[in-house]
Amino acid sequence: MFSIILQSIAIIVALMTAAWLFSLYKKDMSVVDGFWGLGFIAVTLHWFSRLSDIEPRQFIITYLIVLWGLRLAIYIFYRSRGKAEDPRYVAFRDDWKEKTWYISYFKVFLLQGVLQLIIVLPVLVIMHNAGTTPGILDIIGITIWTIGFVFETAADYQMLRFKQNPNNKGKVMDKGLWYFTRHPNYFGEVCVWWGIFIISIGSGIWYLSILSPILITYMLLKVSGITMLEKRYEGNDAYSIYKRTTSAFVPWFKKNN
Repeated sequence: MFSIILQSIAIIVALMTAAWLFSLYKKDMSVVDGFWGLGFIAVTLHWFSRLSDIEPRQFIITYLIVLWGLRLAIYIFYRSRGKAEDPRYVAFRDDWKEKTWYISYFKVFLLQGVLQLIIVLPVLVIMHNAGTTPGILDIIGITIWTIGFVFETAADYQMLRFKQNPNNKGKVMDKGLWYFTRHPNYFGEVCVWWGIFIISIGSGIWYLSILSPILITYMLLKVSGITMLEKRYEGNDAYSIYKRTTSAFVPWFKKNN
């Protein structure tokens, strides 16, 4: 397992270094977001290609990761085409000034690489040892993954269509899945990784795998997800009403204003 982790580190560092060099060429750190899903695909396909005998659980996890990663990468690259650098990275650039080019390598690209390594642990565990024959836990995991994948795919599509309509500029998106939760895409992402973790339980080292969904849940709820995004809307009266009446994360019915 140690060897698998070391080689996975090498793959992730190589990919993130390439992404960093691309960001220097583009003068846009936002490219790292598009490489997020691609990193998981690269690690997963590397180990899948090295299997001599492919077990059902290994095939399932590879299929789910590639489908999830491709969908995410295509969406992010499509959404960001022709747009300026994301405000999050503009703020970093303002803080780091002329040192941005090398500080970004460590604090943006390699940091995301570290997060990728922890989150991809269930996949590495399964590639190391497929474990028992797939059973009820795998069905539960696939079901939760599917709910999450459908949620984030539908939520991203609904938000993309909303933003493409110039009549919606300055308005709050509160239709579709966004009616039931302020962050259906984050809810979906968390479900995806809890589903992946549950699938990995049958392969043995679950106590290592569980770091993955715990980290992604914490990051989206407390660090780079809901907390950071909602700071942008402080002072927005329409969003304040939306915030009071709509669940932050888990989909639920509206509250009275």
